[in-house]
Amino acid sequence: MTVEVKPIRSNSDYETAMVEIERLWGAKSGTPEGDRLDVLATLIDAYEDEHHPIDPPDPIEAIKFRMEQQGLTRRDLEEMLGTRARVAEILNRKRDLSIGMIRRLHERLGISADVLIRPIRKDAA
Repeated sequence: MTVEVKPIRSNSDYETAMVEIERLWGAKSGTPEGDRLDVLATLIDAYEDEHHPIDPPDPIEAIKFRMEQQGLTRRDLEEMLGTRARVAEILNRKRDLSIGMIRRLHERLGISADVLIRPIRKDAA
């Protein structure tokens, strides 16, 4: 049974589209089924962005995540952030990142500058 492709305006429309996506999953690109899958995925993505937005990560959580990904230690951050004490202050949310720190973290760790310039959540410690 093929479901009509239409805008997703309700949770019911969303659930119906998700069922159809599951049915079409794995369809080859460039086929009618693959095109249908692409359109439905785009509609679902737009609905989720509007109704279930995901906040960007906190700058400190982003730094810690990248440290974990790359196997970095606090000592590795010293060249980007300053002294051992400065690294501790930043990771413990006692000090904000400076523009220079943001630039170095962005260039060397590839963390989005948009994430790094966000205010640090002081209550997340």
